Amino acid sequence: METRRIGSFEVSVVGLGCNNFGTRLDEAATRNVVEAALAAGIRFFDTADIYGNTKSEEFLGQALTAHRDGVRIATKFGMRIDAERHGAGAAYVRRAVDDSLRRLGTDRIDLYQQHGPDPNVPIEETLTALDRLVRDGKVREIGNSNFSGEQIDDAESVSEQHGLARFVSAQNHFNLLHREPLEDVVPACVRHALGVLPYFPLASGLLTGKYRRGAPAPAGTRLSQLPEERASRVMSDRNFDQVDELSAIAAEHGHTILELAFAWLAAQPAMTSIIAGATRPEQVAANVEAVDWRLSDDDLAQLEQLFVAFSDG
Repeated sequence: METRRIGSFEVSVVGLGCNNFGTRLDEAATRNVVEAALAAGIRFFDTADIYGNTKSEEFLGQALTAHRDGVRIATKFGMRIDAERHGAGAAYVRRAVDDSLRRLGTDRIDLYQQHGPDPNVPIEETLTALDRLVRDGKVREIGNSNFSGEQIDDAESVSEQHGLARFVSAQNHFNLLHREPLEDVVPACVRHALGVLPYFPLASGLLTGKYRRGAPAPAGTRLSQLPEERASRVMSDRNFDQVDELSAIAAEHGHTILELAFAWLAAQPAMTSIIAGATRPEQVAANVEAVDWRLSDDDLAQLEQLFVAFSDG
């Protein structure tokens, strides 16, 4: 599989998102998905301390024990686990990384990401703490998640001013239906040479073609397990209108909308690795095969015209 650089190392252009581990998948099912990912050429695994109420890191670490030196592991800190474990303050950063290292069963984290901005902690404090982790060898590179373009700019300025480790990646909600990162996050990543790591590349499954307008979400799917209000926002008429148009374009080229979703993301500026979750080995294989389609400039222009039409509508 194609690899792209993030900071000091290479990652596969498709990564495995591990948010299902410890919730929808038990330890055995997690191992099956991880083994399928390795067999398909995925070498980048993205988790977080909060996933599966900390079980995701534990299950992932166990599944990768025999493969640790050949893969890159990313995890995150900062979201609320409980009353004591949350935020981006220096003391908690030190605790959080040690907890993650223990659960993952490793001596270093390749990419340690701040899971979201902390309005109660100056970014200088967080970056100073993360810089120490890099210097101590516990972390190779650092990244951010759910930051705005302005917050990325601010963090870069602080790192440069104080000689601190700098963010090398930005992980945000980004797909064919949710293109807002193109307005500020992606340009900020281009300015500062950060890699873009999109999550929810398939819009919680809406870009797989498995959902139908006016019909309930199939049992066992991600949307079937969301609160009705959230699921209805995803399965809106506007989104289905876009899915229908995009599916037609994909079909014209002999591809599925899932393949279009991956191919379009892979062609975006600063794109590094597309973080895609999976609950079954066959989903992993489909995600990896999807990036074999390389969109031409004409293809991208056709899609851009469609996006303009969506916006005007």
